[in-house]
Amino acid sequence: MTEIITAAFFAQVLRISVPYTLAALGGTCSERGGVVNIALEGTLLAGAFGSVAVTWATGNPWLGVLAGIASGLALAALHGLVSVTLKANQIVSGIALNLLAIGLTKFLLRLVFGSSSNSARVVGLPEWNVPLLSSVPVLGAIVSSPFMLSTGIIVVALWIVLTKTPFGLRLRAVGEHPEAADTLGVSVEGMRYAGVLLSGALAGLGGAWLAMEQHSFTDGMSSGRGYIALAAMIVGKWHPLGAAGACLLFGLAEALEINLQSLHVPTQFVQMIPYVVTLIVLAGFIGRATPPAADGIPYRKEQD
Repeated sequence: MTEIITAAFFAQVLRISVPYTLAALGGTCSERGGVVNIALEGTLLAGAFGSVAVTWATGNPWLGVLAGIASGLALAALHGLVSVTLKANQIVSGIALNLLAIGLTKFLLRLVFGSSSNSARVVGLPEWNVPLLSSVPVLGAIVSSPFMLSTGIIVVALWIVLTKTPFGLRLRAVGEHPEAADTLGVSVEGMRYAGVLLSGALAGLGGAWLAMEQHSFTDGMSSGRGYIALAAMIVGKWHPLGAAGACLLFGLAEALEINLQSLHVPTQFVQMIPYVVTLIVLAGFIGRATPPAADGIPYRKEQD
């Protein structure tokens, strides 16, 4: 085991945790506003494909990242239309969008790249060379990676926005008591759209990370990360810092899965680790995690 627990292992844990964290933060934004978004899985997938397609077409990975965010926003806007404007069942909408993303990315993969399994290889984001810091174990991996560094900044920024700003207060208000927020002049639909769109942008960015990390798009490459991100959000009690901490736990489990294979542990056992950890953690925390009071409940304004 000492062969596994090294500075490189902890850097790997942080790297693996990035898509989980971005998706979990997105889910936090959406559900704090009162909209359940289980479409995070499909949003990761859409963000990954959009990122690869634009990077392949332009040769510019930064444009690819923006395309990944835009793809996430497009899927989130559709979820907002169905859930907020049309007031349909949010769980059903999320499931439908996940299925849409799976089918659409497979179709576009064959249409654009002529393959039903994987895309052409694309260039990833270049690493940054930060004097003095880049050579420091673990810290060097963080500051050298645009995604890892930006994810850490987003975690802190989102915590400040949700807990210290008027926008965050309004978003939390429409998730807890939309009627009261409405009487104070807060646009419930507007704030809920804002939360859903934020979730799409963040999960789309997480999908872009998956694509850039693997330098290609693979059919179904989200591999349940969106669902695990939802679990992390619940364990973190719908708080950005708590969700990020839970994502580190799941990232640790996945890193152990990867590294235990080198010790000749049965493959079937190690592949179960992230999902078993998810079930155990949820079983221990779900009873003590209280969601926003109006989470998942469409708001219908009473007519005078």
